[in-house]
Amino acid sequence: MIVTLDGPAGAGKSTAARALAARMGWCYLDTGAMYRSVALVALERGISLDDSAALADLAGTLAIDFRAGRVMVGDRDVSGEIRTERITQATRPVADAPSVRAAMKQLQRRLAEGRDVVTEGRDQGSEVFPWAEVKVFLTASADERARRRHREEAARGVTTSLESVRAAQAQRDEGDRVRPVGAMQPAADAVILETDGLSADEVVERLATLVAGKRPGASPP
Repeated sequence: MIVTLDGPAGAGKSTAARALAARMGWCYLDTGAMYRSVALVALERGISLDDSAALADLAGTLAIDFRAGRVMVGDRDVSGEIRTERITQATRPVADAPSVRAAMKQLQRRLAEGRDVVTEGRDQGSEVFPWAEVKVFLTASADERARRRHREEAARGVTTSLESVRAAQAQRDEGDRVRPVGAMQPAADAVILETDGLSADEVVERLATLVAGKRPGASPP
């Protein structure tokens, strides 16, 4: 079974997808981590982030997988390395390249074959897995998303203002909406789930209910 969670930054997709996958005992497919992994290896190999053909070749050859909650490239655990600010900055041109997204779409589909999967991103239900049994567009108000991101950054020791977080979020939202490929949009048959006022546990409970509706008995007690 495939469950897709799409939506804007700060809506809680990653937290909800990870928690739902853990609850169900399913694979969590972190698509953002996959693009980050390509960016990491590209920088290490001296591949220009402007060379979309070389990046696509790299993306098509990397053995990216998820094991016990860790992000693996071959036998190398890159879970920590891909979360640095350097990799965050390098990932945008990688994820914006149409040829890279085409290669990663095929890899994401291969990873999901024969597995129960919870996957999250911007275009998982609309582009990558249009046949998914459960598609959810997870969202929240701009103010709520900014407050969440501000709290997350404070927890990591990053000092910034709520206003700057809100401005950066608005810029990212607009960029995600107008991307030539992988644009952020709900699938036509997606369930829209507003998370304002909901705790993380409440969001996961609603998602589990949707899953159980498609596969009775899927949600563990």
